[in-house]
Amino acid sequence: MDIVQELLPQQARKTPPSTLTGVTFGTVFSDHMLAIRWSSDRGGWHSAKIQPFQHLQMSPSTLVLHYGQSAFEGMKAYRGADQKIRLFRPRQNFERLQRTAQRICLPELDVETGLQALKLLLRTDQNWVPNEPGTSLYIRPTLIATEEALGLKVSKEYLFFIILCPVGPYYPEGFNPVKIIVEEKYARAAPGGVGEAKTAGNYAASNLAEKEAQAKGYTQVLWLDAVERQYVEEVGSMNIFFVMENEIVTPQLNGTILPGITRRSVLELGRHWGLPMVERRIRIEEVLNGVRQGTIKEIFGSGTAAVISPVGELSWKGESFLVGKGKTGPVAQRFFQNLTGIQYGEMEDPYEWMELIDE
Repeated sequence: MDIVQELLPQQARKTPPSTLTGVTFGTVFSDHMLAIRWSSDRGGWHSAKIQPFQHLQMSPSTLVLHYGQSAFEGMKAYRGADQKIRLFRPRQNFERLQRTAQRICLPELDVETGLQALKLLLRTDQNWVPNEPGTSLYIRPTLIATEEALGLKVSKEYLFFIILCPVGPYYPEGFNPVKIIVEEKYARAAPGGVGEAKTAGNYAASNLAEKEAQAKGYTQVLWLDAVERQYVEEVGSMNIFFVMENEIVTPQLNGTILPGITRRSVLELGRHWGLPMVERRIRIEEVLNGVRQGTIKEIFGSGTAAVISPVGELSWKGESFLVGKGKTGPVAQRFFQNLTGIQYGEMEDPYEWMELIDE
């Protein structure tokens, strides 16, 4: 696909922040964005363009505003000590975008087309990839329905775009244990729904529970299944792992859990090390008893934004439980150090997960 480049003149470009300390995650954006249109009348994808970062113009009747036909991804670019810019498993993100598109009737973007367009955008705005330790350039690919019509239907027109923002740690705590509360009232996703799709409605549905949890002093909620309200699913917007005496367990994918790229990487890296990595159903009673008895040594979340987020405290029905004495455990620490070491090009990459943007 030919991509037209309409770039800002050098004198009109912004200066990237010299430090991201104190900058809220996802609030500062680079100079340019990628935009590609899709139309049934034009036979598919067309009008690919790298253009100045700008507001989207749309009619109040645009379908995505009313029926939520949208998908997005989250990924990062890292600047290593060698100053080379790397992407972490980007094909996995574009493949997951395709699966989400299939589920909610969006047009599928070819993986290689998306990846090469992203690399061109990153080369254009490469000075926005920060140098500070622990920072990265967050990448947000998004696909939305843009037909102007009221009426529940599949759109005939779409816009795919990518925007970039330099970021520091996702949580104010940084790589320190967070407090989570088991959600008793609300459900995140039901069997047969779109829980495994990365679509906007999933996240809107979680806002109220997270708002209430934060008002009580907790960082995130631990979601249970929507049917029996007995089985652990996700924590906030992350997948979750439990370090037990004989195995490291994460909930098995069942159609309601997002198949995280970092989750998959933790499983593959752990197995590469010879650790007993297990995917199975986990009852909340098993978790609580394990924390009480000390057989669950650590709990941590995994996701693109935070990479690894250790859990130091778990609350259930008004009772709080310290996990690993409220401190970061060695397993979470090892995964965090190795994943970030691979991402920044400082450690061996056994699976060749990283891609250079100039390849």
